[in-house]
Amino acid sequence: MKISLITVTYNSEEFLEGCIQSVINQSYSNIEYIIVDGNSTDSTPAIIEKYRSFISKYISEPDLGIYDAMNKGINMASGEIIGVLNGDDYFADNGVLSDISEEFNKSGADIVYGNLWYVSRNDPAKIIRKWISKSFNRNSMKYGWMPAHPTFYARKKLFARYGNYDLLYQSAADYELMLRFLFKHNQKSSFLNRVFVKMRTGGLSNKSLKNRINASLNDRRAMKKNGISFSWLFFILKPIRKIEQFINHN
Repeated sequence: MKISLITVTYNSEEFLEGCIQSVINQSYSNIEYIIVDGNSTDSTPAIIEKYRSFISKYISEPDLGIYDAMNKGINMASGEIIGVLNGDDYFADNGVLSDISEEFNKSGADIVYGNLWYVSRNDPAKIIRKWISKSFNRNSMKYGWMPAHPTFYARKKLFARYGNYDLLYQSAADYELMLRFLFKHNQKSSFLNRVFVKMRTGGLSNKSLKNRINASLNDRRAMKKNGISFSWLFFILKPIRKIEQFINHN
């Protein structure tokens, strides 16, 4: 089973090498590693060239943002399974992709997802919070539950059947796609209770109150598109889930 893994970069020189090394060090060998760069002006292209022999496909050109770049990667992918690994992030250990492949084979699912640890941007040994997921529940998704997107692996046929990331939803494009696959089209999923990715803090949607409000509005639009009625409980429960992640860590 070939896994197509997509890393999107733009001026990612600070942490990209660690990301790439975590892919190279995976015990699973049937990986198609795709890097889509947004025409970086720092040393990102040089880092990519350093590891070019480990990279299956690579393009560097202007794009319309991270989800446009992810869509380019999806369209380039030839694997049965598609996942993403952000340029600032890295796999939790060398057996992640092997375990994901085994879970697809064992469960027969079309989607596999797991857990995510947030770590300090400058000290990855320092864990900030732990996103511990759970098995899919339609009712929970009505009130803001979602898998951690960097742990979300889906069969390529789902993208062909239901579409790629919709850029109209901006920072909520990942949430909208997961709603579309899991809730609207009810595709079979399997939760693998292990850490997939360690993610450095500092995501786009959480950088300011304005970004957080815009993200919430985009979340609401994504819910409406996929047949979920708006509830004020959504805006109450979603932040509470983040508090639970800090509790999980402590």
